[in-house]
Amino acid sequence: MTRPDRKPLRRGAAPGPPPHEAATAQLRFIRATMERSARFTAVPGWGGVAMGVTALAAAWLAASQPTVAGWLRVWAAEAVVGVLLGVAFLAHKVRGEGLDLLAGQARKFMLGLAPAVGVGVLLTLALYAFDTGGLFARAAEAGVYYDADGLGADGTAMLATRRLLPGVWLLCYGVGVASAGMFSVRLVPLMGACFLALGALALLSPAAWGDAYLAAGFGGLHIVFGLLVARKYGG
Repeated sequence: MTRPDRKPLRRGAAPGPPPHEAATAQLRFIRATMERSARFTAVPGWGGVAMGVTALAAAWLAASQPTVAGWLRVWAAEAVVGVLLGVAFLAHKVRGEGLDLLAGQARKFMLGLAPAVGVGVLLTLALYAFDTGGLFARAAEAGVYYDADGLGADGTAMLATRRLLPGVWLLCYGVGVASAGMFSVRLVPLMGACFLALGALALLSPAAWGDAYLAAGFGGLHIVFGLLVARKYGG
């Protein structure tokens, strides 16, 4: 007879994963933890230099445009070129460091930059829509030429698009870079602060200085900080 107080025999513990699989899982966990806590150093230095060079060319070309529509087309094209260059150089550097562009600090960096860029696009559309309505539409369609003081041949003031957008673009980009820089190296938020300062000055300066401010920001600051990043953190 079986004794009622006797406990059944304990079954053997389930076999664990092979040692090499356990080690691989631990390495993945450590790597993911490091990516979440480390600063994002894959900022494309040479990509910033390339963006700066194209921005200087765009500023020279935009300044020679007699109409607001032509001026805006030049800077819109430059924005597309700049984004493509930035993303291409960023993806190249991220892959070179063995990181994932859509995960970890790289993802946080892009998400920190995207909202401000989106706001800049919406404000651009809003200001241009304001300028192309009513009285402004007749001035724009006539291709009004503006002098150094921002006045047209008929005495009308320069349109809001060309008067306000340089400061708006610099401020929006500065906010985005400063925000994204919280996940990156110190040079990035510092560059964002410089863009914010230029944007504030652009809004308070004569309209004719807008292209000079854009050249100093998207051209000069990108080149200077791009070279600093490339020297300290690699291309």
